[in-house]
Amino acid sequence: MTAFAFALTACTLFAALFCALVYLPLVVQPPSALRSADKTAAVVLLAAAAALMQTPALLILALALCALGDWCLSRPGERAFRAGIGAFAAGHLAYIALFLTRAAADPGQVASGWRLAALLTLALLGAILAARLAPRAGALRLPVLIYIPIILGMGACALTLPPTGALALVLPAALAFIASDLVLASQIFLLPKDHPLLAVAPYTVWPLYWGAQAGFLAAFALPIALPAT
Repeated sequence: MTAFAFALTACTLFAALFCALVYLPLVVQPPSALRSADKTAAVVLLAAAAALMQTPALLILALALCALGDWCLSRPGERAFRAGIGAFAAGHLAYIALFLTRAAADPGQVASGWRLAALLTLALLGAILAARLAPRAGALRLPVLIYIPIILGMGACALTLPPTGALALVLPAALAFIASDLVLASQIFLLPKDHPLLAVAPYTVWPLYWGAQAGFLAAFALPIALPAT
């Protein structure tokens, strides 16, 4: 990487972090074009940094799809919400393909030990979520039920990568992503409107979510300079 490319990448990453920090106090504000633009830019800039660092195309695609999902989910209306779910589902499918196509991926290791326990835990979580959300999601029931196995499948595929080198960041990032969506689903569908946790839930979702995306970027960008062992 040339000095100019390095400087441009660093500026892009700092801009992404700046947008993410600016968005944090906006999470409880009403929808607006400025709010949507800032939220989307925080992830679009991660995708741009990934492109500048010549990371795998699937990572760039996943980040771009999630940025599209951010824009959609930040807009009002059920139609925008459905589009956001679809964009994020596509982003998770891109992450699944990214994980499984790495040379270090070993699906066989998920069949035993702590990885098997983690896989079974994800499966149980999926069953509980489906049972809880199905009667409460209303017209969004079908997209929500389709989304659940996709995001948990992303977490399951993260288990195929070794917890060594930069790739050790993949599983924590995947779990943070799942946790952010779990809090968001509880906020939207499960918690009563007067529940005290609703005051803090938005401030939990955003750091978990954006941190997960930054973690995925780090996991696949760092090996360019420091290969995983």
